[in-house]
Amino acid sequence: MPVNEDKNLSSNKIRFSYRWLRLFISAACVFAFSLSHAQKIIDVKNNNVVITNISYYPDTTERLNAEDLVGFEKFIESKQPIPNFYKTKSTNFWFHLRITNNTDKEKLLLNIDYALLNKVVFYRIKNGVITDSAEDGLSVSFKDKKYDFQNPFFNLDLNKQDTCDYLLKVESQFPVFLPLKIISYDNFINEVSSKDAVTGIYTGIFLALFLYNIFILFTVKDKSYNFYIIYILFMGLTQLTLLGYTWRFLWPDHPGYTNYAIIIFPAIAGIASIGFANPFMDIKKYFPRTRRVFYLFIAVYIIAVGVSFFGKFYYSYRIIDVNVSLLAFFALALSTAIALKGSRSAKFWLSSWTILIISLVLFTLRNFGVLPYNTFTGYMLYIGSAIQAILLSIALADRINVYKIENERSQAFALKISRENETLIREQNIVLEQEVTRRTEELQKTNTQLGDTLVNLKETQAQLVDAEKMASLGQLTAGIAHEINNPINFVKSNINPLRLDIQELIELIDEYQKLHIIKNTADAAGPLKEIEQYVKQIDLAFVKKEIQDLFKGIEDGAERTAEIVRGLRTFSRVDEIAIKIVDVHDGIQSTIVLLRNSIPYYITIKMDFAAHGQIECYPGKLNQVFMNIINNAIQAILAKKEKNEKEYIAITTADIADDKIEIRIKDSGIGMTENVKHKIFEPFFTTKEVGEGMGLGMAIVFRIIQMHDGSINIISEPGKGAEFIITLPHRQPGDFGA
Repeated sequence: MPVNEDKNLSSNKIRFSYRWLRLFISAACVFAFSLSHAQKIIDVKNNNVVITNISYYPDTTERLNAEDLVGFEKFIESKQPIPNFYKTKSTNFWFHLRITNNTDKEKLLLNIDYALLNKVVFYRIKNGVITDSAEDGLSVSFKDKKYDFQNPFFNLDLNKQDTCDYLLKVESQFPVFLPLKIISYDNFINEVSSKDAVTGIYTGIFLALFLYNIFILFTVKDKSYNFYIIYILFMGLTQLTLLGYTWRFLWPDHPGYTNYAIIIFPAIAGIASIGFANPFMDIKKYFPRTRRVFYLFIAVYIIAVGVSFFGKFYYSYRIIDVNVSLLAFFALALSTAIALKGSRSAKFWLSSWTILIISLVLFTLRNFGVLPYNTFTGYMLYIGSAIQAILLSIALADRINVYKIENERSQAFALKISRENETLIREQNIVLEQEVTRRTEELQKTNTQLGDTLVNLKETQAQLVDAEKMASLGQLTAGIAHEINNPINFVKSNINPLRLDIQELIELIDEYQKLHIIKNTADAAGPLKEIEQYVKQIDLAFVKKEIQDLFKGIEDGAERTAEIVRGLRTFSRVDEIAIKIVDVHDGIQSTIVLLRNSIPYYITIKMDFAAHGQIECYPGKLNQVFMNIINNAIQAILAKKEKNEKEYIAITTADIADDKIEIRIKDSGIGMTENVKHKIFEPFFTTKEVGEGMGLGMAIVFRIIQMHDGSINIISEPGKGAEFIITLPHRQPGDFGA
């Protein structure tokens, strides 16, 4: 028991000591917080107070919480009236406020007049203890905001004559700018209404300019308006995004979109301004090389947008900021140089951008506390950008007027030139009429000469065609003569032996006739013996056989001659000068018969007739086509340097679509080049030596095929022979068969 009592006593002493320690620490914290010199007391005596020179602490560790900052002595008093951390990369800042309410209002609000803060946490501290907290900024959906406005607002919950401490934790992806105001709720309503009204007017101006310039674009079709319309749209969106109105009205449920919009919108506006500046100031005319510098600015804008998609919004914002500044001053310098050369457009550009830059400088000076924080400086960017857009619209309208004046001048000049030309034309009409009369007489004389020349040409053409036909006929005649000469010679050579054999038989018959005179049989024995000796002498059995052979030879020669004559008659068709239905295969075979003498022994003629051969045609003319093509095939094979026993001419026929017949004549000759293929049907074109042909054969072939409403094509390569493909209708169009 004594041991336990000692333990209880010790435990009670420890608890008592711990309580006093806690009380001492709390008292020390309250005392230290109350004596802290990091933030002076903000004495609110009216309903609209701008807070300046507040205390702050950058949380580089991003680990501090509100409890750690109660009684914190390391707050730094801002050297700027309005805290501006443009060059600080820290994303977390703590601000300490001590406020006394000496107004007659119970409800005072803390307004942070800057919408681009990702997260703002408000803490109320009473007697060293955090009693309340609230959150606002882009991390909060707009519908969850306590006050229906895009800027962060917090209720101070500060009674009259009361003093309280407050902490603000600010997190932002962009440079932190903290314009603080303490206003009453009534002033809050009035200020929000005023800002909405001014923003509505500003938006209305840009929307009117946007729609007006779209109308002008479709009227004048000046490409400058394309970029200017884009510039107006995204310039307005950029301003509205900076003020938080795009978050409020366009994407209230997605506040994070603002992080991208504040990068993308000014980038598009900047690129559009570059595209607008080039044709508007005619930079290509005055300073063509400077266009490359604009391409560099465009590349930087694209890089800034790309960086934002990796979540590096701070760096994207800085890149955009620097690029806009450099682009503005470069455009000012360039427009000044062009304006000095007399460009009206450059003067408008210089004026508009000068006003925008002045408004931007004044707005920046307000942010840094050089200029007072009032309504005029607050709306400076509105004023500057609106005036710039209006001036640029006026400049574009001025361009239309300039174009109109230039057009009127050009029309007046054209009218003057037209009148002068009219006078000149009248004076020249007489000369022209005389010249026309003289030329007419010359033309009539020339026409007469041309008529005579045409007649001569037609006569010459007819003579050349006849000459070609005669040349072919001569070649054909030589072949026919040779073909007929062979059987005729064979018949002729058989006549003499046949005559001798018949003479011997006649003599034998005469000897037998002498026996009829002898009446006595005994007297006939001698003559019979002589006759028997004569029979042995002439070898009667041989004579009989020889006579049969000679007659057979004569019969074969006559048949061969008749075959040649039939082939010639089929080929020529002299008695068939009109369109008739004939078998095209007969024409091909008759042509081969007539050309047999010209075909060397090593050339094989292959024929495969698979088509229905009955067609309507001019038989004689179509046979001439076969004659010319087969004859050319023979000559192409003869022209080969090395020949073999596999040389051939293949002739095939087949029925094809549209009731047509296809005739293919293929040889194993030397072939032809593309140039020869393209020219082979031209009159007087020939590959033969001089004197061997006039070059009309294939031209006549082409004309005959056209006459039959057909077509002819060639497949050939050097050294691979040639194939002529003839396509003919089975029935000619029209009532030819009637």
